[in-house]
This record gives sequence, structure tokens and C-alpha cells, in this order.
Amino acid sequence: MAAWMKVQSSGGRQLLSVVYLVAAVVIILPATSSRWRPQWLWREDRGVATHLHLFMHDVLTGPDATAVDVVNGTGRAFDVAGGLRFGQVVVMDDVLTEGPSRSSPRVGRTQGFYVFSDMNVPALLFCMNVVLTAGPYAGSTVTILGRDHITQPLRELSVVGGTGAFRMATGYVLWRTASWQFRADAVLELDVFVHTRPEYLQSPPPPLHHRPPPPTVVVT
Repeated sequence: MAAWMKVQSSGGRQLLSVVYLVAAVVIILPATSSRWRPQWLWREDRGVATHLHLFMHDVLTGPDATAVDVVNGTGRAFDVAGGLRFGQVVVMDDVLTEGPSRSSPRVGRTQGFYVFSDMNVPALLFCMNVVLTAGPYAGSTVTILGRDHITQPLRELSVVGGTGAFRMATGYVLWRTASWQFRADAVLELDVFVHTRPEYLQSPPPPLHHRPPPPTVVVT
């Protein structure tokens, strides 16, 4: 009887240890996940989401060209007409309008560059600032970076920052080709979804700190 009770008490201690371990895991898991989950939900639930619908006019020809080849690609040519090649670099200062026509009201410009950075397909590395000059967000900018495979009907790029109303922005861009004259002019349709946090917009940006001037050296 005593031996049986000893075995039972030992088993009870083991069972009690397992119960304590499970309870500790149950307590620790919510505490750990609560550190991360609200940070994600803050951006989604309590942040500010803005949708910008814009048309970008990339003009490579004529006296009013807004995009300029600065490096001719020397890599392999892609299987598309016009001789586009790996390594080609274009700098742009394109007009943004409300509608697909270039005569539509202007709302800003896209300033940056794109590079044919894929050796096998005509895909670009796009890096640009959307500079808004009209409407409720005039004076603000959105920075866009991403990959643009120009033969696909729909592409997705990233919003990696911004200024003004879009300070500390994140988000994404759905990018379509509205019209295209090869090696000439293109109209791109942009749906820009920008996420910002209110706390970054309530106070002015911190002042810039400049280094003190170097000491004056007198040579005699």
C-alpha cells in the first residue's frame, strides 16, 4: 500500500508539473503576442489610408520630352520591338494628371529614374518621388520603389516613404499601362494606396541639426 501511494504521489507530482507547464505556456503566449499584434493592428486599424488615382505621362520624344535616356543598354536585347536592352537607364520628370489625357488637370509630377535591371525580361527597377502640386495634398510627396515588368497587365510597386501629409508613409501601388507607343510615349495609370499614422502628422518635423563650423586655422 505504501509503495502504491509512493508511485501515485510521484505520478501526481509529474502530472502537476505538466499542468503548471501548460498554464505557464498559456500565460506567456498572450503576453508575448500582445507585444507584436497591437503594433500591426495600429497601422491597419488606427492609421490613415489614402487612395490616389493618377495618370503618369512618360514622354520620350519631341521637344516636350519628360524622360531622357542617359545610359544606352549594352546588354542583351529583349524579345520586344525597339531594341530595349539590359542596362538602359532613363531619368524622368513626368507630368501627373487626373485623367488619361495629357490635357487633363495637372496634379503633380513624378521625378526619378528607371533601369532595365533584369537580364531576361523587360523589367525595370523604378525609383521615383510623386510630387503633388494641386489638391488637398499639394506640397506633399510619396516615394515609390519597385519592379515593373512592362509587358504584364498589372504590376505592384511599394510605397517606401513620403513627406508632408504622407510623412513616414508605407503602402503599395497598382500600376497599369493605359497606352503605349513603343520607344516613344506611354501613359501609366497609378492607384496609390498610402498608409500613415496620425501621431507623425500632429507635430512639425524636428529641426535639422547642423555640425558646428570647423575651427579657423591661421597660417603664419
